[in-house]
Amino acid sequence: MAHILIDGYNLIGTAHDNLEKVRNELIDKIRKYSEIKKHHVILVFDGWKSGQKDQTEIKTRDLTVIYSRLGEKADLVIKRLVKSSGIPWTVVSSDREVSEYAEKHDHAAVSSAEFEKKLFLALRNPVEGPLDAGLDAGVNSFKDDDDNDDDIASHNTRSRGNPRQLSKRQKNKIQALRKL
Repeated sequence: MAHILIDGYNLIGTAHDNLEKVRNELIDKIRKYSEIKKHHVILVFDGWKSGQKDQTEIKTRDLTVIYSRLGEKADLVIKRLVKSSGIPWTVVSSDREVSEYAEKHDHAAVSSAEFEKKLFLALRNPVEGPLDAGLDAGVNSFKDDDDNDDDIASHNTRSRGNPRQLSKRQKNKIQALRKL
C-alpha cells in the first residue's frame, strides 16, 4: 500500500469548459484507483480563489479530498502535509517547486503525466499485473561496472559516487512508480 498525495488541478489542468464536472470525474477515477490498488490517496485542490474560509476535507475509505482555504494554494497544503508527516508519500505534481520540496524531505516525486499513465492502466485493467518491465530494465542498466573505474579516477573532478549508479531521488521515484 502506497500513500499518494496528488495536486488535483495540476493533474487535470484548469482549461476546461466545465471545471467542476472534470474535477468530479477525476475524484471518481481516483476513488476507483484507490480501491483497485488499495492505496491511501489525498487529492488536493486549490481553493484560494473561490474556496471556503477554512480548509475543507471530504473523506471516504482510502481517499481524502482536500480543498485549500480561501487565499491558500494546494501547493502549500501539500508542502505542509509532506513536512509534518512521517509517512513516506509519493507526491504527484508537475510543479517543479513541489516536486523538489518533496524530494528534499525524502519523499518520492512523480510527474502528473507519469501518474496519469499508471492511473489509466489501472482503470483499464483492474487486475494486478507484473511490475513494469521498463522500470526494471532501467534499474539494471545502472549497476556497478568496475571496468571503467580507472577512467573515472583519472579525471580531475570533484563529483562523488558512481555515475552509472542511480541517485537516491531516482531510486525513490522508481520504487514509487512500481507501487503505483
